[in-house]
Amino acid sequence: MSDIETEILQARVLIVDDQAPNVQLLTRLLREAGYTRISSTMNPAEVLGLHAEQDFDLILLDLQMPLMDGFAVMTALQDQARDAYLPVLVLTAQPGHKLRALQAGAKDFISKPFDLLEVKTRIRNMLEVRLLYRRLDAHNAVLEAAVRDRTAALRESEARYRALTELASDWYWEQDEHGEFTHVSGPVHEMLGIRADALQGEALRMLEEGWDQEARGKLQARIAARQPFVDHSFHRNGADGARREFRVSGQPMFDAGCRFLGYRGIGVEIGRGR
Repeated sequence: MSDIETEILQARVLIVDDQAPNVQLLTRLLREAGYTRISSTMNPAEVLGLHAEQDFDLILLDLQMPLMDGFAVMTALQDQARDAYLPVLVLTAQPGHKLRALQAGAKDFISKPFDLLEVKTRIRNMLEVRLLYRRLDAHNAVLEAAVRDRTAALRESEARYRALTELASDWYWEQDEHGEFTHVSGPVHEMLGIRADALQGEALRMLEEGWDQEARGKLQARIAARQPFVDHSFHRNGADGARREFRVSGQPMFDAGCRFLGYRGIGVEIGRGR
């Protein structure tokens, strides 16, 4: 016997009908077919509590019952649904009720008086769909958990990377896709004339002062082409006339959809003089 067949025969089934002969007939039919977990009730008001307790894979629900009909039961089940699939197969002798039952959330119907072969076939088919739906739901939950774990691991890795690069360099920097600085750390004000608390506007104007424009142009061309670069050398003359030499390395950043996010990198000062 296959795994899915075993699962189907071990599915939890609830029979709801106010007529004892119908309950007895369906119970006997299911047991003879090999189903082992069958419950029943002749009181529709009990369905909600029973389903909350046992989470049935299939509810065989009579539509015409006193005090609380099958439509009222389905409405109550929808209100407490644990997922989007309502596992109800309705039992009806009224052809006009079939469409209304499907619109109310039932997945299929069985006509009265019962055709036993039809009953067994519809029950078996619906249980297979329900159990495959449960498997898919469980698989999606596993995938979501894996994505959450992976995202947390990536954030932790990113934090470690940033900490290590900051320790191994004089400054760490990030730019967005427009070339605006979004994060800098280290003595950037002293070295480059950038204030860490004023990364845009003023900082970009300050960058224009005192730089080796040829070396800066080559660096900007690499960034415009979204190419990584390692130990790119350039220098800057400060307001006091001192020459300061630097090396900078950077790499482009992309998201999972390959959209360009900007750059990040490190820089070191390699010398200073007059």
